[in-house]
Amino acid sequence: MKLGFAMPHLLRLKATTQPWEADVTGADQTRLAQWAEQLGYEMIAVPEHHVIPRSHVDLSGPFYFNAYAAMAYIAGATERLRVNSCIAILPAQHPIVTAKALSTMDWLSSGRVTITFAVGWLEEEFALLGVPFHERGAMAEEYIQAILALWTQEEPEFEGRYVRFREVAFEPKPVQKPHIPVWFGGDADAVLRRVARYAQGWWPFLTKPEDIPARIDFIRSQPDYNGQLADIYYGMSTSRVGEGHAVIDDPTARPGQSRQEILDRLGWFRTLGVTWSSIPIPPLPSIEAYYDYTQWIAEEIMPAVK
Repeated sequence: MKLGFAMPHLLRLKATTQPWEADVTGADQTRLAQWAEQLGYEMIAVPEHHVIPRSHVDLSGPFYFNAYAAMAYIAGATERLRVNSCIAILPAQHPIVTAKALSTMDWLSSGRVTITFAVGWLEEEFALLGVPFHERGAMAEEYIQAILALWTQEEPEFEGRYVRFREVAFEPKPVQKPHIPVWFGGDADAVLRRVARYAQGWWPFLTKPEDIPARIDFIRSQPDYNGQLADIYYGMSTSRVGEGHAVIDDPTARPGQSRQEILDRLGWFRTLGVTWSSIPIPPLPSIEAYYDYTQWIAEEIMPAVK
């Protein structure tokens, strides 16, 4: 089991955010990323929304990074830590721009990028971006094909409804071969079929933990399964967030559990097929206390789950 680092103030979800997190600055996050790397955490994943309609702020909060900009910054501030998104909205921008941003990041970080794409769920956000919400699945299908073509083909070309190119040069290619590891986030059958075709990882959100094995079987049973599914990320606090970022009271996912409770939970996740997890930020008074807590995880939890 690999552990990602729960970076404070990447968002302000009502379901999970501690009050002190709002005071954490970018400079604080830089130091925390370096601290996480020093302690042996293996990944920081960045959530993404581009704009939040006022009607969603109560549950979702107003604060989100552009995933690619934040991932690149964190990669530049560290030397070994992997960066990921949780998630990046694939239909939100042209796939050539996405492919270039990620391959640039992978090149400059010496191959430390994983990317988790999703189709998005917030219809008003799509309207504000001028992206057709009800075509986002079809767009995602073309976009991932185009991105993989740009990353892997010496003379990339693609012909689709939403994107087309030929007779183009695209460099730098990603350092990682055959390409940057691609994960998809989400729970619908269409998402899992996309995982089967193109991905090396899956990040479930609304799927209950006990249902993960059946969904993994679904992925691997697809006739066009690529045979590459290797990683499943399920954080300990995931089941505290419902559809539309609704708050769910799940005692098994509460923050601040004892060492044995955490180890039991992560051990159970492992039996379900989960390969990555993270431990939620408990009720704390300050960022200084979080330094102590994350060191406790590194000393008491990491050796037991690796």
